[in-house]
Amino acid sequence: MKRTGTALCLALAFASPALAEAFLLSPPIDCDLTGDCYIQQYVDSDPSPEASDFTCSTLSYDGHKGTDFALSSRSDMARNIRVLASAAGRVKGVRDGMDDVQYFTAQSGKIAGRECGNGVVIDHGNGWETQYCHLKKGSVIVKPGQKLWQGQELGFVGHSGKAAFPHLHFSVRKDGKVVDPFDPDGVTTCATPGDSNLWQDRPEYRPGGLIDAGFAQAIPKFDDIKAGTVDLQTLPADAPALVIWGYLFGSQPGDVMKLSITGPQGLVIADDVTLTKTQAQSFRAIGKKRRTKPWPTGRYDGVVILTRGADVLSRQAMTLAVR
Repeated sequence: MKRTGTALCLALAFASPALAEAFLLSPPIDCDLTGDCYIQQYVDSDPSPEASDFTCSTLSYDGHKGTDFALSSRSDMARNIRVLASAAGRVKGVRDGMDDVQYFTAQSGKIAGRECGNGVVIDHGNGWETQYCHLKKGSVIVKPGQKLWQGQELGFVGHSGKAAFPHLHFSVRKDGKVVDPFDPDGVTTCATPGDSNLWQDRPEYRPGGLIDAGFAQAIPKFDDIKAGTVDLQTLPADAPALVIWGYLFGSQPGDVMKLSITGPQGLVIADDVTLTKTQAQSFRAIGKKRRTKPWPTGRYDGVVILTRGADVLSRQAMTLAVR
């Protein structure tokens, strides 16, 4: 569904709660959302078969009923990123014991009714509930009926249930109906999105950006990037190729990824790659094969910049030692 900057988005299909009640949320994840973590998807605010986040942009998918707080790679699960209660309340339900594995459609029958994976539901009173999904196996430390304070630890971010990547799926409900904490009144004006919200300190909206970037000695496999096993700090002088890559979320047609490497003896490898699709996650890489001579030893500097029109969405810089 095409929209302009001054168009009025369709009303949220799930709920339009009164905002007079004092119910405010703190972040449900103990992580830097401008660094090691990021928000991959928001509640779908479009009741049609199309999808839209609360800004009338593309960070959602049809029928999505929560906010996805994502880790930058599967290896980050080892850091035990804490999931936190967003408001005081009482534990209504708990599940643990499901494995942390990447979800594929063929597994749908095995997890039917347990798509949330390991998770917690909290009753906050006055019809308000929050739900926390895809927690790490064995990490849930609260029990049904337990009273919680705001910010209390529930468990760790994981990859259980119907999850294509490690993240916390966070849902808010009022009287059983889904509420977008970034747009709880249910009507978003595209020119002034998020004019109401349920956050004590609303997380910054990022319309897309770099998740990670690094060097490699060949074009990496996408699954290795998502696993967090690609980034090199050193490279032998006889490496077959010198490659720089960027891993991004929320791409839109026309976005440009600028990748460059500068090294000793005036070596420069650079290119601008124009993206052609709207994608939740993707990566791009450029490089150069070694011919006969070894790569000059010394320091190499890499820069990856993601732009949308005149705006710089993300920039990451890194260094590599060739020995």
